[in-house]
Amino acid sequence: MSAADTPQSAPQAADRTGPVVILVEPQLGENIGMAARAMGNFGLSRLRLVKPRDGWPSVPATRAAAGADHIIDHVELYDTVEAAIADLNLVFATTARAHDQAKPVVGPEAAAREVIGHVAAGGGAGIMFGRERYGLLAEEVALADRIITFPVNPAFASLNLAQAVLLVGYEWFKQSGGAVQRGMPEHSPRAGKEQLGAFFDNLVAELDKVEFLRPPEKRGTMLVNLRNIFTRMEPTTQDIHTLHGVILSIAEGRKGPARGGVLDGSQATRLRALIAEQSGKASDDGGSLRGLARLLRRNPTDAERLLWNALRSDRRFAGHFKRQTPVGRHIPDFVSFPRRLVIEIVNADDLPAIAAEREARKIWLGERDYRVMHVAAADIETDLEAVLVRLAADEQG
Repeated sequence: MSAADTPQSAPQAADRTGPVVILVEPQLGENIGMAARAMGNFGLSRLRLVKPRDGWPSVPATRAAAGADHIIDHVELYDTVEAAIADLNLVFATTARAHDQAKPVVGPEAAAREVIGHVAAGGGAGIMFGRERYGLLAEEVALADRIITFPVNPAFASLNLAQAVLLVGYEWFKQSGGAVQRGMPEHSPRAGKEQLGAFFDNLVAELDKVEFLRPPEKRGTMLVNLRNIFTRMEPTTQDIHTLHGVILSIAEGRKGPARGGVLDGSQATRLRALIAEQSGKASDDGGSLRGLARLLRRNPTDAERLLWNALRSDRRFAGHFKRQTPVGRHIPDFVSFPRRLVIEIVNADDLPAIAAEREARKIWLGERDYRVMHVAAADIETDLEAVLVRLAADEQG
């Protein structure tokens, strides 16, 4: 989590008495700052430096600390390792190298447990970290009571200074009672069994309408499996409301298997005939026609859907056409205003009123310099590419 991700108003964690972090001859201020930031992440606050190469205070360290000023501002400086650990009676040295010293070697988790017990008994504990280039000297390791070695890839065991501090800090914080502070927010209470049952009954009713729960002999098992899916989710009240809306939208928007819309084919045909009749009424102000056209827009035929998808995805036509858009008092299937081109789909089962209105519309559009192309729905469904080639040739012409 970056510094910008840290909530400015969040309370700081309660102070815990942890080990002193001792950096021996750190070379870069940036590494000191990042180590301080890692300490702050896990509640450590006491930082001691032994002869930092670039001196102290350090502007790069302050910048890299990313807000851990309470640590940077109270850094203690020492000239020797002996002085830095003089007041401590349990010291760990972190190293990835074998120093051939008769000294216990532990992992960060075991070290954290020992530090907690030692400090609780009134002792002082510290953890030494060596130089970025070559770590701690054998003589410095000899001053420690224990060696901490991290379980890392032996073929690439070198850790960045701040990374090593972070690993130790994490284990100490975890062992000393640190826990994840934020769980999943719950803006809505858990749904009650009655609410969950009502949703499930509604779901089953809709599934029965499409004969999903078959064969009959497997219906009971399928219902149990479905119910367990939603029970394992432990849905909230809001979850159930959302799921109810999903089921309702699918049920009301169904137009055959996975096709969408609210009308079946025969209803859409009657609607087109009604629009054709309405278009011929001089008394209509256009409002009713546009309302019917919006409903038709939600119920494209297979041919209309195929052609519309092609017009949107083909680079020759993408962005050129609009669907079911008014041109004066008329609503053609597709229109390109920049090219003054209208495409009308002719269905084999069109009623006489639809055909008559289409011809009248062609005359009206032609008088206003629109070119009209009639395309058979069967041609779109059987050879869409040929239709597109014809359209491209018409545009070029």
